[in-house]
Amino acid sequence: MFMPELPMALSALHFLSPDARCKSFDASANGYARGEGAAVVILKPLADALRDGNVIRAVIRGTGVNQDGRTPGITVPSSKSQEALIRSTYASAGLGFNDTQFFEAHGTGTPVGDPLECGAIEATFGQARGQGDKILVGSIKTNIGHLEAVAGLAGFIKSVYCVEKGLVPPNLYFNKPNPRIDLEGWKLKVCDSFPTCMIH
Repeated sequence: MFMPELPMALSALHFLSPDARCKSFDASANGYARGEGAAVVILKPLADALRDGNVIRAVIRGTGVNQDGRTPGITVPSSKSQEALIRSTYASAGLGFNDTQFFEAHGTGTPVGDPLECGAIEATFGQARGQGDKILVGSIKTNIGHLEAVAGLAGFIKSVYCVEKGLVPPNLYFNKPNPRIDLEGWKLKVCDSFPTCMIH
């Protein structure tokens, strides 16, 4: 990350925030801030972990992967593809959308990408909720930056801690929602303070 070539290229493509802040879901979102880090997750079949007396931090009920397909550009994800991935992953795991209290989003802090991702969350989790029942949404990128190749693991580790502690750390730099994200209508709540973001 110390070499200038990649940051220069990312800046030229308008990936990076000029003020070096990742403001996920906020009206002032203007790109992501690079972060540097490493993460390790040890995976083991549940039966083996129980047999060996291991400390079990979380149980992964299912995983899924897909691809956006053709979009206007790399910074413009496909809301429909993200929705399809959520639906197929939950179906294969036998989980219902209304059982989920918190969604750790990719949330890169771009004015176009964040609303598209929130649209997929609304089309799945939001649609499964009654009035006044909101799903909490967050992105660790506001706290530690976008770790790029390690971003998914960082979000996963944060999610495990959230389940263990019953608390979701607040997003930094969230003041006013992106006008293209209808938090109220979509039944989403961005975690922006303690202790309002509690899960059980």
